Amino acid sequence: MRICFFGDSFVNGTGDDDGLGWVGRLVASARRRGKDVTSYNLGVRRDTSADVAARWADEATRRLPPQYEARLAFSFGANDCADDEAGNARLSLDASLASATAILSKAVTLAPTLMIGPALPGEAHVERRIRLLSQELGQVCARLGVPYLETHPFVSTCDVWRREAAAGDGAHPNRDGYSALAGHIGSWSAWKAWLGPTDREPITSARDAPAGR
Repeated sequence: MRICFFGDSFVNGTGDDDGLGWVGRLVASARRRGKDVTSYNLGVRRDTSADVAARWADEATRRLPPQYEARLAFSFGANDCADDEAGNARLSLDASLASATAILSKAVTLAPTLMIGPALPGEAHVERRIRLLSQELGQVCARLGVPYLETHPFVSTCDVWRREAAAGDGAHPNRDGYSALAGHIGSWSAWKAWLGPTDREPITSARDAPAGR
């Protein structure tokens, strides 16, 4: 199985001293459990949903030959909600939803697709944007039949994520924060079904996710 993970710096795993992020930890867990997975981390720092929309299809086509089982995973929106130089969101809510609709409506015709919601704890006004966008993305995914996991409620109450982000650049955690998110995603029933059968039970908590230490 070949999986393309598209998104921003949170997909990239920025801030993780182990260089794994939540993507690397989920894939490592799948491989330990006997799943023959090749992953492509296509997270790009500062990418908005519009940036992902402009590049993902070409990048996926280059990495997903038709003879192999394929999967597509997306997680974006944090940079859409971040402040621009004038203090406004970098993308409007309507623009974000239009990009998401364009991306996901095409992705589902190519391979089984899922989406992980944006997570960007920070200043109150940015978090309000994230909460609204996250909820609206869930509705887009529901209309298109794409499994969706809203992660902002988890991240906003995750002490280790908050603590590591505060000690770093204010947004990105380190190994333990990403490990916690990997555990959260790995316990999601839609992730397990999307990934398919493995030899052993999937991770169910942050403690089971590899911390790289």
